[in-house]
Amino acid sequence: MARTLHHRQALLVLNGLPVVGPVMLRRLLDAFDEDPVAILSSDRQRLLNVQGVGEKAAGVLLNWADHFNLSQEIERMKASGVRFLAQTDEAFPPMLRETFDPPIGLYWKGKYNVDRPCVAIVGTRRGTLYGLSVAKQFASELARLGFCIVSGMARGTDTAAHEGALEVGGKTVAVMGCGLDIVYPPENLDLYKQIAIEGAVASEFPFGRRADRQTFPMRNRVVAGMCEAIIVVESDAAGGSMITARFAGEQGRQIMAVPGRIDQASSAGCHQLIRDGATMVTSVDDVLEELRYARPTQTEAELPLESGGPKTESLSDLEVAVLACFEGGELCQPDGICQRIQRSVAEVSGCLMSLEIKKRIVKRADGRFEAR
Repeated sequence: MARTLHHRQALLVLNGLPVVGPVMLRRLLDAFDEDPVAILSSDRQRLLNVQGVGEKAAGVLLNWADHFNLSQEIERMKASGVRFLAQTDEAFPPMLRETFDPPIGLYWKGKYNVDRPCVAIVGTRRGTLYGLSVAKQFASELARLGFCIVSGMARGTDTAAHEGALEVGGKTVAVMGCGLDIVYPPENLDLYKQIAIEGAVASEFPFGRRADRQTFPMRNRVVAGMCEAIIVVESDAAGGSMITARFAGEQGRQIMAVPGRIDQASSAGCHQLIRDGATMVTSVDDVLEELRYARPTQTEAELPLESGGPKTESLSDLEVAVLACFEGGELCQPDGICQRIQRSVAEVSGCLMSLEIKKRIVKRADGRFEAR
């Protein structure tokens, strides 16, 4: 059965077999002169002669039809409007093709093909209002200047980056850590649909593959590999964005980081990257300078790193005092505010509620408050 396969079908099969990782696949293709059909048509002994291929992997390759339903996969791709871009296809992202271990192909949903320089914007899923604002502003400005914004469509920073690009009619690619028939996180369904129409959604994983601890790092290597540079907006020291940054460094890409408050965990990763040699960026002009692109329009103003102080119009003295506790982007607990301004819990709680109604502050999921 394997002998009747076409080249692209054989690539789909190899890409969908769980025992065949990127390194093993590269060794197999090297051993079989880049011929995926020959791999699936081979005998057990020749497969076992390839470094890293054991009895289990050889058995799966010899009996691939028991492990991967090719006809079903093709039908699902047709029904979903999904293409499979092989490494050798012209539409395959060019910079990704140059990396050490690129995927042999990408499931690709959307008419857009990468036709311009790409920049990745990544960060924590639990971004502050400041971080989300910066991610969206960087994405909007870079997309307006002609860059394609790449991210992973995760909650928080990734979502803000995609939205920023789309809001100005720019191009964006979302690289998923699961099959393209699964929208993760589910609340991003509308964003997924919009990206598929105006940009593209991509994955190296077959239909039905759910996200797990293995797929996210693999997704991150694709994000880094597609781009000239990666910008980390907010990340703790052990966040997934740090993995993306590491891949970017290994692939010779530019690593940039936006600084934040020294007492916030969400800035620890960015500060570590800057300490280790990443470029600190506080404006899009910094990005353009590092990438040696000239801005075609008038130079923009630098993004503010501070809140600029609380707005005092139509506020009581107590509200002004409470808002002052948030200067510099600080996240505050109610009891901490009580201690700082020497007012009762009842007074501070009522004031916080009033400021929420006036949309001056917002309550986070962890119970702390943050100024808008």
